[in-house]
Amino acid sequence: MRPGWRTLYGAFVFPFVAYKAATLLHNALAFPRLRPAPTPPGARVSLLIPARDEAHNLARHLPGVLAQGAEVLVLDDQSSDDTAAVAARLGARVLRGAPLPPGWTGKAWACQQLAGAAAGEVLVFTDADVMWGPGALGGLLRELEASEADLLSVWPRQDNRTPGERLLTPLVEQTLLLGLPFAFLRLPSARASAANGQVMAFRRAAYGALGGHAAVRGELLEDVRLAYELRASGGRLSLALGQGGLGVRMYRSYPASVRGLGKSLLGVHGGVRALLPLTFALQLAAYTLPWLLPVPGARWLRLASVLERPLVNLLSGRRRAADLAEGALGPVTPLLMLPVYARALRRRAVWKGREYRQ
Repeated sequence: MRPGWRTLYGAFVFPFVAYKAATLLHNALAFPRLRPAPTPPGARVSLLIPARDEAHNLARHLPGVLAQGAEVLVLDDQSSDDTAAVAARLGARVLRGAPLPPGWTGKAWACQQLAGAAAGEVLVFTDADVMWGPGALGGLLRELEASEADLLSVWPRQDNRTPGERLLTPLVEQTLLLGLPFAFLRLPSARASAANGQVMAFRRAAYGALGGHAAVRGELLEDVRLAYELRASGGRLSLALGQGGLGVRMYRSYPASVRGLGKSLLGVHGGVRALLPLTFALQLAAYTLPWLLPVPGARWLRLASVLERPLVNLLSGRRRAADLAEGALGPVTPLLMLPVYARALRRRAVWKGREYRQ
């Protein structure tokens, strides 16, 4: 590597890795973790589940939601399976989703309808694949009150079981815990925002003031955009890790992870396609090239590439031997992400049988 390139390499890669290390350390100390607690008596809470072809997930996870002691509504978004029948049989109130209006994404439209039918003063939007353990809602409400937030969004603990789903799915937690220092949520800029549509708890007044999901009707990454709009309007945002109370098994194979992450990656980059090749090149330079070329600080960069995932997993509550062994994937993760970046560059995205413009 020529001297000029060595200087350029160090000028970008070292600050990038140092920022992520400092962010992880800060979040290990500051990031809230939910602790199970009883649901307060008389709490007016609605648990709202948008569901399109989710009969298999509802059969597994809806009983845990119903056991939280709150109103539970499931919206059947024109499913082709037994979503409505399963939800009704288990005891949830089922809404039949109206046809998708032009300009709306499916999830935003489903959530808007759920909110209109809910009776709670706290509206908790949660996905059908999220596992709610005993005391999860009580812990969420306690953190909502402690943070004085208008929106509390929670990252459920990943439940990755097969080798294929371990390749990329854990990057959902890495993006948060390595990219956004928790203290940034107190900065005046609304750009210092994040959210996870798997669990989002709104105070009804704040949700209504935004206009609900109508404010982000055409957004594929509607959760992050809602958090941005909330902060831009002066609302208070907080985040938390689900730990043992809330879990999720998002994608069950590598191809499923590619499809899921591919529809979100452009939104994570603020919708700016020009940033995609730049961030890919930076990841490749930081994690893969140190194993192939005599780059500056190669020994330390190799160490960082294999330690990053296990440290994030420890923070998020994933502490089994197989979870920690994911560190071995660090050097090849940029290469595994190539199909995700390719999907993010497309002009159209397909999700849940619907096609959207990116």
